[in-house]
Amino acid sequence: MKKLNEMKLMIEARSVNEGFSRAAVAAFAALLDPTVEELSDIKTAVSEAVTNAIVHGYREGKGPVFLTATLTDRPSVRIRVRDKGVGIADIKQARQPLFTTMAGERAGLGFAVMESFMDRVHVHSKPGVGTTVTLEKVIGGKPDGR
Repeated sequence: MKKLNEMKLMIEARSVNEGFSRAAVAAFAALLDPTVEELSDIKTAVSEAVTNAIVHGYREGKGPVFLTATLTDRPSVRIRVRDKGVGIADIKQARQPLFTTMAGERAGLGFAVMESFMDRVHVHSKPGVGTTVTLEKVIGGKPDGR
């Protein structure tokens, strides 16, 4: 798989920046000429990943959220959302629908939503170091290349 293009963005972990990051990644992914549905899927997954970084990664304050989007000749878009926040102690548990570390308005569906809209979702995290969520969406096809 050959890289066609790449963008990098760093935002401050503030809720107001979630919409900007979603729009920036969507505008970049549009270079692959995705369908409206594919673009909507990408935007929704990026929103969830960035919101998780802001709300869960930096519970006690602010910090940087790094986004990297890579376009490939597959064609696909691979998005990495990384924070330097608190990290996730148990990734398997965190990926379970309805699990949340924050009671109240949080539904615990962030990873489930990402998985339903993207072809691949990978989560790497280390407590006290941060979390990286990698999302991939194949444009115009299925993940196996058909």
